[in-house]
Amino acid sequence: MISVFAHCGYLSETSRMIEIHRALTAAGAAVRMATHGGVHEPRLAAAGIEYDLVPPHLSRDRSMQIARSYGQGSVRESMLSDAEFRSYALAEASYLREIGACAAVTGITLSTLLSTRLVGVPLVTEHAGSFVPPVFERGLLPAPSTPMPVRLPRFLAAPTANRSVPRLRWFAGGLRRVAKELGVPPVPGLAAMLLGDLTLVPEIPEVLGIPAAHLEAWRPNRHYWPTTRLRYTGPLFAHLPLPVPEKVDRFLAGPGPLVYVALCSTSADTVRRVVAALRSLDARLLVTATVHDLADLDSPQVLVAPTLPSHLIMPRVDLAVITGGQGSVQTALAAGTPFVGVPLHLEQDLNVALIERLGAARLLSRRDAQTPLIAAAARQILLTPSYRREARRIQELYSSVDGPRNAAEAIIEMTERRSQPIATR
Repeated sequence: MISVFAHCGYLSETSRMIEIHRALTAAGAAVRMATHGGVHEPRLAAAGIEYDLVPPHLSRDRSMQIARSYGQGSVRESMLSDAEFRSYALAEASYLREIGACAAVTGITLSTLLSTRLVGVPLVTEHAGSFVPPVFERGLLPAPSTPMPVRLPRFLAAPTANRSVPRLRWFAGGLRRVAKELGVPPVPGLAAMLLGDLTLVPEIPEVLGIPAAHLEAWRPNRHYWPTTRLRYTGPLFAHLPLPVPEKVDRFLAGPGPLVYVALCSTSADTVRRVVAALRSLDARLLVTATVHDLADLDSPQVLVAPTLPSHLIMPRVDLAVITGGQGSVQTALAAGTPFVGVPLHLEQDLNVALIERLGAARLLSRRDAQTPLIAAAARQILLTPSYRREARRIQELYSSVDGPRNAAEAIIEMTERRSQPIATR
C-alpha cells in the first residue's frame, strides 16, 4: 500500500497530491490518500477521492497561519512547534503501520520525515521542486530578491547563496529536536528537509538546465540524507475540478489586454498594493482572492473572484502576475502565457529566474512589485512579442511530457526495487 499524504494547508501541494494519487491509481497501484486537514481539505472530496483524516486535526485557521508564514518567519523557528511535530509524527507512524504502507508520498507534510523513519518505509517528496542539490552545486541559484539576515554586495549574493544553502539549518530546529527525542536520524538541515528517499523533480531538463543523466546520477554528501535519490518527472500542477464562474467568463471575453493576478500565500495588503500599481496599465485585471476578502478592489477595470481553476484561466489571458511557486509557473507556461514573478523566498526566486533567463518572464522583488515598476514590467511583456513566443516554446516542450504518470512510474519502480528497510529507531 502506498500512502499519499497531502498537506491541505497549501493549494499547490494538495493539487499535486491529487495528480499523483490519480496517476498511481491509473497505474494499478494500491494507494490511499491521507491528510491531517487544512483549508483545502474539501479539494480532495471535490476531486472524487476518498481519504483518511489522521488526527490530530489541522484546523483551517492554523493551516492558513502556517501557509502565510512559510519561509518568512524567524529562521530559528520551524513551521510547526515541537509538540505538533511530535504528535503528527507519532500519529502518522501508527497510521502507516495500520494500513501496511510500503512507502509514503507527501507534499510538505514535514512530520513524515520522522514518521517514515519510525516505521522504516521510504519517503517520496516533490515539494523541493527545482530547489535540489545539483542546482546549488552548479551555482544556478540567483541572488535572493528578499532581504537576507546578512547583507552582501549583489555580486556576492548569488555565489554565497549557492555555497550556503546546503549548510544552513534554518527552519530545521524543531525537526532535529524531535528526531533526537524519537530516536530517528536527525534532519541534516534546510535543503535536506525538502528531500525524501526519492525526490521527484517536477521539471524538464530544458528548463532547469541540468541533463537528466547528471541529475539522476547525483549522490548525497554529508549535508543530505544518505538514501536520497533524484528523478525528473516533468510538470506537476493543479487541474482543479472547478467551473469558471459566469461573471469571470464574461470578463475574460471582454476587449483589450487581460492580466491575471494570482498572488497566493501572500498578504491581502500586498495584493492590494500590487493591483493599485497595475491600474495604470491599459488592461483589465482579473484577481483571484483565494483565502482573502478583496471585494473592495472590484471596479470596471478589476474583477475579484475566489479560488479559480488557473489551468482554464491562463490560456485566456495575456499576462500573469504570480509569486513564482513552481505550480503557478508551470500552469502559466503550459498555457503559453508569459508572467511577472514576485517571489516570496529563494525557491521561488529560482523558479522565476529560470524562466526569466529563457525570455518568458520578468522577476521583481516583493518591494518593487508594490511600486510603478510592476506596471513597467507588465507593459514591457505585453508590448514585446518575444515573451509570448518563448512561453509558447516552453509550452510545446511541456506538452510532450506526462508529469503525473512519470511520477507514478518512479514511485512504483522504487517500491518494487527497494528490498531493505531504511534506518529506523
